[in-house]
Amino acid sequence: MVNIPSLLDLLKAGAHFGHRPSKRHPKMEPYLYSERDNVNIINLEQTQGKLKDALDFVKEVAKKNGVILFIGSKRQAKAIIKKYAEEIGMPYVIERWVGGTFTNFGNIIKLINKLKDWENKKLQGEFNKYTKKEQLDFEKEINRLNLLVGGIRNLTKLPEAVYLIDLKKEKTALREAQKMNVPIIAITDSNINPTGVNYPIPANDDSTKTIEMITNLIAEAVKEGRENK
Repeated sequence: MVNIPSLLDLLKAGAHFGHRPSKRHPKMEPYLYSERDNVNIINLEQTQGKLKDALDFVKEVAKKNGVILFIGSKRQAKAIIKKYAEEIGMPYVIERWVGGTFTNFGNIIKLINKLKDWENKKLQGEFNKYTKKEQLDFEKEINRLNLLVGGIRNLTKLPEAVYLIDLKKEKTALREAQKMNVPIIAITDSNINPTGVNYPIPANDDSTKTIEMITNLIAEAVKEGRENK
């Protein structure tokens, strides 16, 4: 069973630190505890409650073999998102979000198919008949496609949910998920508008320790959901 972190564990991870009050989003006020040294302090009891709601939802999605797309392209999140998404076999985006990934999914499927086709041709040695320059061009194109869609290469349809870190940075992904009615789980810092997020988790989205703690819990909830089919 996935355990909700104690208040002390959340404090140690720095989950309570928000942004300066001047950057506070009014809609986050219900999740804030106080101000200290010109920094908003997030109410960690709210974090615990909202985290439980999010993890319960994740378990239900996983129980039905649903797919959750992990998204986090900020420096602090990239390696963590990749690590845990790969660990549980979920798709992920850690580079720039490709506009239309959800709203024009047919084009994304074409890019994925092209990547798989070219990688297969390389594996079969079909590029060997070309010049070194042409082979280099093929390699560059494979790398480009990997950056664009490598993490979502096994997506065949829209996911059942998305897990987002830093809604300001991932605003395009957020908009597309909302437009296509894909449920959203997200870490919401004090400067974030949580409106339209189905499962907001109020916490510090700049802290590597906090991102790792919450992402690990999401991954564990997926495992638990799969085990309890």
